[in-house]
Amino acid sequence: MEAKIYNQRWWLSSCDSESLKRVISADLNRAGFTVLNFVEHYFQPQGYTALWLLAESHAAVHTFPEEGKSYVELSSCAASLLDNFDRYLQGSAAKQQWQVTTS
Repeated sequence: MEAKIYNQRWWLSSCDSESLKRVISADLNRAGFTVLNFVEHYFQPQGYTALWLLAESHAAVHTFPEEGKSYVELSSCAASLLDNFDRYLQGSAAKQQWQVTTS
């Protein structure tokens, strides 16, 4: 296997931690990623961070409630799975009526 990591980032117009966790978890699974572990933290008075340890690398979400948006980052050694996730996330975001910006 070639030592190469692919990375993509998205900004979502949502800070709802439960919806973000549900959507990202489902889309990672649908894209074909293998989730090895999951950890999350709720900040006081506000804010949320979640991390998915993947067999293929990792994913993270960080909310910025003061700005009404969240940052999602996915790194993977499998470009095709990353492309799958992007497609699923775009579809899920549309269903949730979230705006998506890639960076």
